Amino acid sequence: MKLLRLKITDPAGFRSLPCGFEHHFRTEWTLQDELANPDGFAPFVCAGPNGSGKSNLLEALAAIFFQLEVLRVRRSFLPEVLQSEELDFSPVAFELDYLIRVPPEYRSPDSPIWASVSVRKNSGESMRFSWENQGDFDTDVYEAFKGSHADILLPQYVLGYSSGENEILSLPFFKLRFVQFDEYWNALTRQLSYPGHPETRLAYLDNGFSQAILLCNLLFQDQETLQPFREDVGIEALKEFRIILRRSIPLEPEQLAAFASEDQSQHQSLDDIVKINPALRAETDEQGATRYRLNLMLLLEGDEKSSLMVSALKRCATLSYVDDATDTLILDYWVNDATKEAFRENFEGSSLALFQALQVLLTLNLYSVSTSLKADLYRSSSHYVSETVPTLASDQRIMRFKFVRFSKQGVAQPMMLKELSDGEHQLLHSLGLCLLFRNTNSLFLLDEPETHFNPDWRANFISRLRQCMPGDGNFAQEMLITTHTPFLISDSKPDKVLVFKKDKASGKVSISQPDYNTLGASINKITMNTFGKRETIGGHAQALLDTLRARFEQGSEDNEALITEIHQQLGDSVEKVLLIKAILDSDQQGDGEAQG
Repeated sequence: MKLLRLKITDPAGFRSLPCGFEHHFRTEWTLQDELANPDGFAPFVCAGPNGSGKSNLLEALAAIFFQLEVLRVRRSFLPEVLQSEELDFSPVAFELDYLIRVPPEYRSPDSPIWASVSVRKNSGESMRFSWENQGDFDTDVYEAFKGSHADILLPQYVLGYSSGENEILSLPFFKLRFVQFDEYWNALTRQLSYPGHPETRLAYLDNGFSQAILLCNLLFQDQETLQPFREDVGIEALKEFRIILRRSIPLEPEQLAAFASEDQSQHQSLDDIVKINPALRAETDEQGATRYRLNLMLLLEGDEKSSLMVSALKRCATLSYVDDATDTLILDYWVNDATKEAFRENFEGSSLALFQALQVLLTLNLYSVSTSLKADLYRSSSHYVSETVPTLASDQRIMRFKFVRFSKQGVAQPMMLKELSDGEHQLLHSLGLCLLFRNTNSLFLLDEPETHFNPDWRANFISRLRQCMPGDGNFAQEMLITTHTPFLISDSKPDKVLVFKKDKASGKVSISQPDYNTLGASINKITMNTFGKRETIGGHAQALLDTLRARFEQGSEDNEALITEIHQQLGDSVEKVLLIKAILDSDQQGDGEAQG
């Protein structure tokens, strides 16, 4: 997709974006040039000082696509609390325009590749879609989402990632993660079929998915694609890993009501409920009390020929066994070419297909969250929602990884993922999620994905992204990155750089584009223009330099001795050179006056 324009018309604004805030991502001229002369993948780089509102733009887009996703999923499955048409999420009014690349199966031979989509919402009204270039129409969102229109009008996925604690960005994704769990739970309690992948398309790929992201890439990607992993982090090959699946969980008797037949829920005994649902079983303990258990994996595991994900994972395993005492399935993988081929055969030859299977299994770790807590979460606008969700001990989780080991350059023995540094984790995570979704038409919202990088990795980050997103014309990803590093700006054209400023009095945010060519511009120039940092040295060194300058300007110092002290005290910098030049110029001027 390609973003064109966002306008906030909510009377209350959205965060620090006031009512009437409007940003054009592309002008008509830059859009036509981009379409006519594609120059590979290039993200929008959102830069500015801390607290200048960079993340607000990402948050607004996440909030809008969350609303669209809730309406799209409502036709198939949605928790009851989100079914209410009276819910009105922020922003309650907006205008969003973008281009969407129409999948070939929905295009006629002579129709345009791109369709122009406009989404409008006024306070108290339902959203409307306008769709141009592909059988133009203007209709409300409910009508637009009938049939296959949702597959055409929306990006395939909206993906969020933050290296910090950006709760506003994560909140809509977090809610849909619980929707994904409830979708599976509903199928399990009602004995329905389950598609094997999440219905919702918004995914917040936080650190909890790091191991899944790395495994999927190392199992499926070729050596050329994994070049950044090898060059920067030194990873050579995946050696082994273990997947642990806890198959069943205990249920309290009152929880069995959710599994009763809808037309007989008031008349069925607990024994009747257990008998009609194959996921349930009753056991008698040593004291003669009846205990109930739920096979949470029922819709995900099948026989040896089944395509269900647990059966597929077992076929790929080197060794698998069940610990009867804990009803836990252990899957061990010693990775070689045969292992990789098994994964390709069982997961459609796609790293994304494997990732979505692991995503479903990891989502089952939310089983302990109560119905009332989920209902509060779905309605919440709190910044502290994630803190209310209990964190399970490892042996209480439904799915977890263990012993993820790989060979690394310069290290004699295979090492574990947990042994990597924060920067190495972050590079593998941010580039890895791009590789997984490289063959999709998706929107990426990345909040400071390079905070733990060294300067060299920051300088190369745009190049690495371009390696991961080849921009071959078959797919069109859009990406927004917030950053504090000038290196990303120096690798971007000015039309892809958004400079944020916040008015100190009103708190309102404005966005501008640089009035100079940023591509290849020096770090000093970018730092001065974008972050208001005119000096190229640290604050303490600058204070020392200012003291030395003041001593020179007083005129009571021996200039030669002062220059010697400056050399002794400070390393090389532009500021140091300028001060010494000023001292030498004063000496020459004094000599000239003496001769005159």
